Amino acid sequence: MPDIAVASGLGSGFRAMRRLFAYVVFTFSLIPLQALLLLLRLPGRYKLPLWYHKASCHLTGVQVIARGQPSTRRPTLFVSNHVSYLDISVLGSLIDGHFVAKSEVSGWPLFGLLAKLSGTVFIQRRRHKAGENRDDMLRKLGGGRDLILFPEGTSSDGQRVLPFKSALFSVAQILGDDRPLLVQPISITYTRLDGMPMGRLWRPFYAWYGDMELPGHLWHALAMGNLTVEVEFLEPVEVSAFANRKDLAMHCHAAVSRGVSSALTGHRFRIASDPNKW
Repeated sequence: MPDIAVASGLGSGFRAMRRLFAYVVFTFSLIPLQALLLLLRLPGRYKLPLWYHKASCHLTGVQVIARGQPSTRRPTLFVSNHVSYLDISVLGSLIDGHFVAKSEVSGWPLFGLLAKLSGTVFIQRRRHKAGENRDDMLRKLGGGRDLILFPEGTSSDGQRVLPFKSALFSVAQILGDDRPLLVQPISITYTRLDGMPMGRLWRPFYAWYGDMELPGHLWHALAMGNLTVEVEFLEPVEVSAFANRKDLAMHCHAAVSRGVSSALTGHRFRIASDPNKW
């Protein structure tokens, strides 16, 4: 796969090095600031990650194009399909909230530290930890903070949406008994490379799934051209409108699947910074 990218002229080791250097310098310059904001519990501890993710997308050649309106009611549980580690900066540039990630992420070099500094909720996959996972998410939602959840439980090849794990929706079911909780599905689709439609051949350079090794995959993603990612904020729903979490998970999965299918077939989109212009 890397040989194909180099031969086509789309992959550049110099571009990867330049982007990686800029990202690392930028990131390490902000880590002490975010740590201080957290220590002093200043309001900027929530705004800095939002700005950081926007800048990270720019530095790594990712253009984010959005459609629809993100919920402004708090707390909101955003649920999205998951394609790549790049999803974090893409969604983090649009939503002022905390991600929910598997506990293994907390031990990753650099990315684990960044996740902790941004208030990520780490959950464990073992069944007997389900109650503890739910309580951790409830604390964030109870404090009025939005959460961003990837209910597939893993990342996909970007061509389809994997089934949603209904157990991850248990937090919505519990909180909905006490107060209104809005759940908003989101579809995220990697659609263009240097302005041209991205087919199955190029999508694996960005979609991170299966047994792909992170360092090598990241290097080749950075070596490629400019990536366009389309994000669609779909119709929010009230938890109380569903009989149980399985019905809620099925509804969200269907909505997200339609969003991904629409983006892959080239439906219209709008720039996130200009929500009134189509």
